[in-house]
Amino acid sequence: MTEPVDHPVGPYADRETPDLRGPGRYLWWLVTRQWRRVVAGALLGSSWMICLTLPPYLLSRAIDDGLRAGGRSALAGWVAALVGVGVLNAWLAIMRHRTMTRVRLDGAFRTVRVVVAHATRLGAALPRRATAGEIVTIGFGDVARIADTLTVTGPGVGAVLSYAVVAALLLTVSPLLAAVALLGVPLLAVLVGPLLGRLQGAESAYRDRQGSLAARFADIAGGLRVLNGIGGKDVYAERYRRGSQELQAEGYRVGAVTSWIQALGVGLPTLFLGAVTWLAARMAAQGELTVGELVAVYGYTAVLVVPVSFFIEGGYDVSRGLVAARRVIRFLSLEPDSTVREASAPPPDSPSVLHDPESGVEVVPGTLTALVGARPSDSATVIDRLGGFAASAATWGTARLDEIDPAQVRARILVADNEADLFAGTLRDVVSGSRDRDDEALRRAVHAAVAQDIVRGLPDGLGSFVDAQGRNFSGGQRQRVRLARALLAEPEILLAVEPTSAVDAHTEAVMASRLRTARSGRTTVVTTTSPLVLDRADTVYYLVDGSVAAVGSHRDLLDGQPGYRLLVSRGADDDDSVPVGDGGGSAPREATS
Repeated sequence: MTEPVDHPVGPYADRETPDLRGPGRYLWWLVTRQWRRVVAGALLGSSWMICLTLPPYLLSRAIDDGLRAGGRSALAGWVAALVGVGVLNAWLAIMRHRTMTRVRLDGAFRTVRVVVAHATRLGAALPRRATAGEIVTIGFGDVARIADTLTVTGPGVGAVLSYAVVAALLLTVSPLLAAVALLGVPLLAVLVGPLLGRLQGAESAYRDRQGSLAARFADIAGGLRVLNGIGGKDVYAERYRRGSQELQAEGYRVGAVTSWIQALGVGLPTLFLGAVTWLAARMAAQGELTVGELVAVYGYTAVLVVPVSFFIEGGYDVSRGLVAARRVIRFLSLEPDSTVREASAPPPDSPSVLHDPESGVEVVPGTLTALVGARPSDSATVIDRLGGFAASAATWGTARLDEIDPAQVRARILVADNEADLFAGTLRDVVSGSRDRDDEALRRAVHAAVAQDIVRGLPDGLGSFVDAQGRNFSGGQRQRVRLARALLAEPEILLAVEPTSAVDAHTEAVMASRLRTARSGRTTVVTTTSPLVLDRADTVYYLVDGSVAAVGSHRDLLDGQPGYRLLVSRGADDDDSVPVGDGGGSAPREATS
């Protein structure tokens, strides 16, 4: 259901425009949106890693200068310098971590914000453009991976700079040792580069399959009662089980590539550390290096493990981040239904006729109009056009509906779909929608929707909690809650799709009577085949293949249209003979007390 809402406020009012030209450009957009914080993180990360190279140098000087005769003062000075560098490095590590945490959180929340804003912009087109599983996967998986990717902006820059500093320090000791130690990064790129490419492909397949499986799970959970009723639960469970096994196989593929990347990240630096230490020890034994220089070389090489590990971790995170960003921009590239050509026409100043030329339906202001068709989808399609949710030449007064600002249309025309979402929360919040309502208004809406028994049957009445999609309600209860919500919104024009199809005949008769009373003097359109509702309508349109075949009162059409008489009489027979059945609607009917 689309309720009258005000213009977005808060973080969604100032819509950001992300760069959707590619996953890399999207990640760069996240960086540029917080470039000051990123620069601060890069400076702190670089300072931290460069400071890691100082202890080996200070330790070598302490050994060479402080352990000789009369060198106690020098030893004390170098030890004090070591302590100072340790304290400084601890502070830099804390600040670096805090800053990069803020960078990650900003990237995550900024992505969530643009995804939610775009989902709002898609509106009614969202279920047709993306599955629930895909949205869940983006929200819980891709956002976290994108946030982790932004970490490379801090330690990644620091790793490059510290690598250069270690190279310079090693060159001052021995060019041979520097060449052996620094050879690790090019070799690492040769070995890990192809694996990162394979990881992107495996990760993409895994994420796609994960989104598909999540969507299937959501479908099963949402339709569990129906599946139990038709005996299809085991079939769908088996399909989900096979899909889960296929996802597990994809996960093993991702894990296999990841394990090699991480193994190389740990093994190669250790291998080069051992090789350099062995060479340095031989050179020290031959007198080419002092003991202090030997300790320094070991320390420099050990320090190289940190930037090399960041190189591998950064490459791994970037690879996964590109996959996640690709999914996000795929969603952000979805376009809403093209129902608005250009918002150039003002809405009518007073209640005006709604006209759908494609079907021939014309809704007179202030009346209760019913649409009847052998195919419920035909009537629902007319409702979509009259509500501005489908491209058409429908008019409102003298203006085309698709030339009026959508916000103005939504503020005055409400489409109450029979499958409209019910969000989790208290029953009061679910029925109230986007506006706070007083108890008297809630009471009137609940009474008009014949939903008093629902409120009485809950432990805390209107304060009782409602599960997402109203899963703790029956089909008929959900339908009456949706109708109460629509009536409480008090729109100028209410377009309701099958508002009584899931209740028994007695309840339906009361709902029809109260609906007419509650909407007296305002424009209301309902789709139905129930004679109990049709008898209350001022005008009934009989649709054949989506076009008007006849128009008049319910009794006039019964007398003059055999097809209409057969259609609605079948519904009447169902009402009389089967209290819990189909009754001409799209949902099972239930009795209410």
